[in-house]
Amino acid sequence: MHPLTKPELIVSWICRILAAAILLQTLFFKFTGAPESVYIFSKVGLEPWGRIGSGVVELIAALLLLWPGLTWLGAGIAMGVIGGAIMSHLTVLGVVVKDDGGLLFALAVIVEICAAIVLWIHQHALPIIGDRL
Repeated sequence: MHPLTKPELIVSWICRILAAAILLQTLFFKFTGAPESVYIFSKVGLEPWGRIGSGVVELIAALLLLWPGLTWLGAGIAMGVIGGAIMSHLTVLGVVVKDDGGLLFALAVIVEICAAIVLWIHQHALPIIGDRL
């Protein structure tokens, strides 16, 4: 395994904690059926299973982001699920949802950027499947 430099380690942990905190914070709203979450997933035609399913995936991503050795996997999962959220904002929901001033969109962009940075820093840990097949 490739050892990280001290700056890489610091940036990795900052990004991992920030992304995981945002992902975990939104779970309360998804899992309790908060009106904002129900509105969002109804608007994109995925209520309730999309709301619950994306919450489960986001929980897994957040836990893996914080799990040494599987950080790269958490970052990849986070990028995928949040990429879907960003596309929903850009195509169906709009940047501003229910007068939130674009907060949900901004949080999604922050998670996407943090996850991309984490994945880049931890790219050495990615399994090389092609050589084993």
